[in-house]
Amino acid sequence: MYRPIIGTLGYILSASGEETLLVHRIARADDQHFGKYNGLGGKMEAGEDVFTCMQREIREESSLVCTAMHLRGTINWTGFGPNGEDWLGFIFLITGYEGTPTSKNAEGELLWHPVARLLELPMWEGDKYFLPLVFDGDPRPFHGCMPYRNGHPLAWSFRR
Repeated sequence: MYRPIIGTLGYILSASGEETLLVHRIARADDQHFGKYNGLGGKMEAGEDVFTCMQREIREESSLVCTAMHLRGTINWTGFGPNGEDWLGFIFLITGYEGTPTSKNAEGELLWHPVARLLELPMWEGDKYFLPLVFDGDPRPFHGCMPYRNGHPLAWSFRR
């Protein structure tokens, strides 16, 4: 039976449009994402819509308040969780915000990274397939499917 965990994942764009804020997940050795760079986000709570979830997660993880964000796509990650759980993710690009980001949170360090060099960072193998779509400037959202097994993507397909 398909009962995915619904989550959001956001990439905050700098004012110049050349950098994005990522978390380097190094705070907990038992973290499934340990050592990887990732956008900010997490699980949707009961009573939330995906925009509210994304705004809350950004505020909780960086202290920033989103003022402009765009849904860039959705991804169905089957078998992604540590016990093979399915995830349905809503991917956002945050282009406006208020405040100054914290330098760290409960998951690790927050640092700005050049968008042009993101694929050089240690991250989930599958992120390298969809990240270019987040930043490509095409106004159409993408909708993808990326089944995982044992921490590795088995395939990637998407439509716009």
